[in-house]
Amino acid sequence: MKEKINLYLWLAKTNLFISAFTFGGGYVVVPMVRKYFTQKKNLFSEEELMEMAAISQSTPGAIAVNLVALAGYRSAGKIGMIISCICAIIPPLLILSIISICYTAFISNPIVAAVLKGMQAGVAALVVDFIVDMTSMILKQRSRFLNALMILSFLVSYFTSINVIFILLGSCLVCIAQVWVKKRRKQ
Repeated sequence: MKEKINLYLWLAKTNLFISAFTFGGGYVVVPMVRKYFTQKKNLFSEEELMEMAAISQSTPGAIAVNLVALAGYRSAGKIGMIISCICAIIPPLLILSIISICYTAFISNPIVAAVLKGMQAGVAALVVDFIVDMTSMILKQRSRFLNALMILSFLVSYFTSINVIFILLGSCLVCIAQVWVKKRRKQ
């Protein structure tokens, strides 16, 4: 019982920290979850993390909250999921409440503007890191189909004005169709 309580306390502390110090959305949370859950605590593997990231992206809601909810569930069951969700929501709620109260002072402060510019660069670096990790995992699969789909998705996104959500949905449908065809061939 003491071991479970320690795990719950660790989940609360870690998710409060991750949520308080990651800015920029769900993809920024992935490296932090990797660092604490996969590398330090070894609660699940890199592959499981990437699967959870993909699920988090494709389910409704904030990617960051979805990801820590899955990580909490994988680590400590339903209670871990609840703790992770609550602790992921508390810091942004407090920060946004304070900012909304002091909005006029924040918006005109050059120091705050400089900090936000610096955070944009950090967020961009973390997103690039996540993309590199996801790409390397796809390339490890040694699937010509997935490699071609990845390149095609990039090209369509870059050279057209098609919304990324439609590209993602199309990619999902193509992957589902490929799995369905493979299952039909086995039968």
